[in-house]
Amino acid sequence: MSIIPRAFRASVIAMLLFASALSFAQLGHAESGGEADLAALQAATQESFRDKVAPFVRTYCTDCHGSKKRKGQINFQPALKNPGDANYSKEWKQALANVKTHDMPPDEADKQPTDEERQMFMDWVAKIKFLSPKDPGSFVIRRLTKVEYGNTLHDLFGVDPAVVHDLPEEVFGEGYLNSLSPLQMEQYLGIANEVLDRILARKDAPPTEVQKRLFGEPPAPGADLRTTARNVARSLARSAYRRPPSEAELDVLLAVFDLGRQNKLSYPAALGLMLKAVLVSPQFLFITPEAEAETEAEPGRDIVPLDDYQLASRLSYLLWATMPDAELSALADNGKLHEPAILKAQVRRLLEDPRSRALFDGFGAQWLGLGNLESKTFDTAKFPQMTSEMRLAMYDEARLFFQSIVRDNRSAVSFIDADFTFLNETLATIYGLEKTVTGPEMRKVQLTDANRGGILGMPGVLATTSFPNRTSPVKRGVWVLEQVLGEEVPPPPPNVPALDKQDKQTVATLTLRQRTELHRTNAVCANCHKVLDPIGFGLENFDAIGRWRDRDDTGGAIDAAGELPGEKHFASPKELKTIIAARKGDLARTLTEKLLAYALCRQLEGYDEIVVDQLMESIAKDGYRMQTLITEIVSSYPFTHRRITEQLTSSSK
Repeated sequence: MSIIPRAFRASVIAMLLFASALSFAQLGHAESGGEADLAALQAATQESFRDKVAPFVRTYCTDCHGSKKRKGQINFQPALKNPGDANYSKEWKQALANVKTHDMPPDEADKQPTDEERQMFMDWVAKIKFLSPKDPGSFVIRRLTKVEYGNTLHDLFGVDPAVVHDLPEEVFGEGYLNSLSPLQMEQYLGIANEVLDRILARKDAPPTEVQKRLFGEPPAPGADLRTTARNVARSLARSAYRRPPSEAELDVLLAVFDLGRQNKLSYPAALGLMLKAVLVSPQFLFITPEAEAETEAEPGRDIVPLDDYQLASRLSYLLWATMPDAELSALADNGKLHEPAILKAQVRRLLEDPRSRALFDGFGAQWLGLGNLESKTFDTAKFPQMTSEMRLAMYDEARLFFQSIVRDNRSAVSFIDADFTFLNETLATIYGLEKTVTGPEMRKVQLTDANRGGILGMPGVLATTSFPNRTSPVKRGVWVLEQVLGEEVPPPPPNVPALDKQDKQTVATLTLRQRTELHRTNAVCANCHKVLDPIGFGLENFDAIGRWRDRDDTGGAIDAAGELPGEKHFASPKELKTIIAARKGDLARTLTEKLLAYALCRQLEGYDEIVVDQLMESIAKDGYRMQTLITEIVSSYPFTHRRITEQLTSSSK
């Protein structure tokens, strides 16, 4: 029953691909937020742009970044015509970073802005969000990831998620895609075959019992088989599509059933073919909104709330990486999930479940940069400790630490200043605690060394921000600025030689810090490095795999002293941590922005910045606690609304 006859395999695939295209043509997008009159702010921002910012850009930028010259492929002319367009947000943010660090205009430029002009420009870019209309942004119709697909098959049929092992891995950092090629359709069809084979081969119940579980009681003699099959299709699709199917969707499934019967398949075999059609349909493989909701758009706004079924899926795939469970589905059926108190209670329930590990595996590992830890290359002669067991322990330390902060509802600041971690004997050797932590089991360990604790002193993070054979103050500094503090770091200028290209005789006796400072004598590099290098120097006591050291590879003493803007001096990792932990608002905002973007499966832009401002007000009142942060994101306007458009969008999750 579970094998599709070769004679009409092509017909089935063609039908399903057609159904996919038809389904996508009926789907939409979007979101929306609270009503606040932004007219005054918009007018002031427009006036400031017209009177000050546009002249600033024309004076200092467009000679090199205009229609005639486009250095770095940047052209400000379109942005000058429509500064609030979200398509140009990248240009404005990059300009902000370059102006802030005095990288632009370049030192050799004839005209240089005053400090007051630079500050005016930076202040205006911070207000550009007020030019954006109230809009939840594009709703991303996306395909389930390999992990989500395996988890969903497990929850539907109890099969091992490893059944999807032949699917290609997602490219880390590239986000979700919504394409589906004929070759991929063949792969999904093969997995559907294997799923049914495994279901029917179960030893806990005879195949006739399994068929009852899947397809219900056999039809009575003389019953209308198509009517019975339609009812079976309705039941199967309700579970697999994570919402009630439309009549048009049932028509597609029944056509597959008819195709099976026309090719002499038995009634159960034709139902099996229909089930495979469900498992390769876009409604199962993709997270999609309900097309009928488009009729409920706000007049003139083309914005609708997510229906409860879509909200349930969005929530469960965010926190569990799988389909909604029975409780979420029941709330959706009763139209209750969107009620604020119920939605927040469900967030708490999902976070308490072991399946919430998915939030770290999907978001936390990406935020901390641990996605490539397993495959990252290290000098095996210099760091023989970096075995597969060590890499797994490093990953698990970060995972358990992240989960504990969320589960215990600690402040986001705990990611920096926590005085505990999770170790086993393997990882304890990095901390110098192998005498007190023994055995392979990971367990919570109280730390007495204030230089440790938190993500800045975590071996996995320190290792991924190093080179294969040495530390990198620059990479570590950039990581802290971008991932922790939310700063925009300009890309390095072209034609600047790397440290490894320095004259070997000149630098033979220099420490890595001295070599890096020599590199900074290049005027092109100085402005940016004066901010990020001190952070990296402050972490130099940790070697390339996170072990403490007092001397670097040359034998020179480590100098971890530095200064950050605002005359913030430090002389050790613990003092650097104290300075960074004091920036509570920046820490929490960065985490909020990154998690919101992950939840929406797209980059933040335009009105999203105003939404983040509103979220921060609520999160700050509760001390930046993580469950509050997550709950506010799930309750936010962009998460609970969508804009109806024809356009399909891929994401950057």
